Amino acid sequence: MTRLSSYLLPTLKDAPADAEATSHKLLVRAGMVRQLGAGIWTWLPAGYRSVKKVEGVIREEMDAIGCHEMLMPVIQPAENWRKTGRYDIDELFKLEDRKGADLVLAMTHEEALTFHVARDVRSYRELPLMLYHLQTKERDEPRPRAGIMRTREFTMKDAYSFDRDVEGLERSYELQSGAYERILDRCGLRWYAVEADVGMMGGFGAHEYMAPCDAGENEVALAPGYAANVEVATAVAQPVELPPALDAPREAPTPGLTTVEEVAGALGVPAGALLKAMPVVVEGRGLVMVLLRGDHRLNEIKLGNHCGAAVRPATSEEIEAEIGPVGFIGPVGARVPVLMDGAIAGGGLVAGANHPDAHLIGVEPGRDFPYESCDVRTVEAGDTTPAGDPILIEPAIEVGNIFKLGTRYTVPLGATYLDESGSEQPIVMGSYGMGPARIVAAAVEQRADEKGISWPPAIAPWAVHLVALGKGGDEVADAATAAYEALVAAGIETVLDDRPNAGTGEKLTDAELIGCPLRLTIGKRGLAEGVAESQVRGDGTEEPIELARIAERAAAILDGIR
Repeated sequence: MTRLSSYLLPTLKDAPADAEATSHKLLVRAGMVRQLGAGIWTWLPAGYRSVKKVEGVIREEMDAIGCHEMLMPVIQPAENWRKTGRYDIDELFKLEDRKGADLVLAMTHEEALTFHVARDVRSYRELPLMLYHLQTKERDEPRPRAGIMRTREFTMKDAYSFDRDVEGLERSYELQSGAYERILDRCGLRWYAVEADVGMMGGFGAHEYMAPCDAGENEVALAPGYAANVEVATAVAQPVELPPALDAPREAPTPGLTTVEEVAGALGVPAGALLKAMPVVVEGRGLVMVLLRGDHRLNEIKLGNHCGAAVRPATSEEIEAEIGPVGFIGPVGARVPVLMDGAIAGGGLVAGANHPDAHLIGVEPGRDFPYESCDVRTVEAGDTTPAGDPILIEPAIEVGNIFKLGTRYTVPLGATYLDESGSEQPIVMGSYGMGPARIVAAAVEQRADEKGISWPPAIAPWAVHLVALGKGGDEVADAATAAYEALVAAGIETVLDDRPNAGTGEKLTDAELIGCPLRLTIGKRGLAEGVAESQVRGDGTEEPIELARIAERAAAILDGIR
């Protein structure tokens, strides 16, 4: 029996002082998790039940598409990570064994599985192949935050597909995508799939599965028929009214004015009329001037993708040596290449004059300076799609991601197969990650209220929270035990609150905090009438249930909860 009188469920009245996210506050208060160190968390029994429920759903859907479960080690030789170029990732935990051999603690398992496939898959007849595992991951996270959402150790489901060609990868990708949709639906989340950056994973295509909530660490650009992570989102910029165009740039004094706001105010023009110059150093290319509208923000990920190389901000010394004084630089007459964001258009623009205390007005791209066009700005709320629909920016938690890796890992690790003609070909690969803990956190964030957690039925630690009022050792305790046994016999997962030292208010408050879909309460008054009081956690619906039919009626109520 699962009795709270002998169960580790340490509920708290107050949340941790440093907790900001709702899931952080409530999972700690409800006795689901406890912190061991920065970004290091322990799942207590009740919380771990929910994690295992999510993992069960994941396993069922992976198995259903022919993806086979296995298990790979967390600790791995560093050699394969060096071959793929990922050994130098800052977030990768690195260590040596007693013999001095370099090892890593894996954050994903592309290297390990591709190593095995390279040795054990020989022929086109053995492809396609999909494999997955649920395993601990380690990540030297620089800024752990939001409780279990950004941690240094976590469990992840990562799946990998191996195909003969890109066409086969597309089929595997669609199978995984469909499985992800079913997993998230079954777990009771609101979600959407968005276009994403491939990041450190590499490859040529990616999508993320986002669960919208206020605590989300990602921003998503949304419009009818469009969804993308702001890291890669594109949109039509909101128009800006420009000053009249001039036949040639003219210098305007701006003594001591170095910010967009100061210059725009002094010249009486909108911020969007200014060319914001941002010098950067591109690996293998040197100093480059990036231009944005004055009212826009640089998107460093889009800039890095456009350049195809590492990018860093230029130092003030580098800027002054090659272009001019910081705060007064611009593209006209600059001796460095110019990357201009595509949202900049028209004449009558304002730019730095490349010497102190002056700006140029009437600047026109193309006429006054050459440039390479690019899309490197961050999309803003109120921008529009090409169809004219306004963009909404919404915070969300990333709960899963899928990547078209291509030959990113198979070529450096030598994973090839012999095709029908006997020719050696590189295997084409995909990877598919999903975080059970993040799904748990997202469910808490999306469904919680002022009383506590309100679990989706599929991933609740128990379906029913049965409360026995009183101190125990009486007819109420006997009736509660009988009700518990009837519920369990009917296949309904139930926890019984029989704590002798907890009062009525504490038990009922804890039941709301813990958030099981259905609460059943047995007290002396109800027992005299032969009933238990039921309350649906989500909408508060109440009704008396005959004790003689408690399992039957509880099952019917649970069937109606979504």
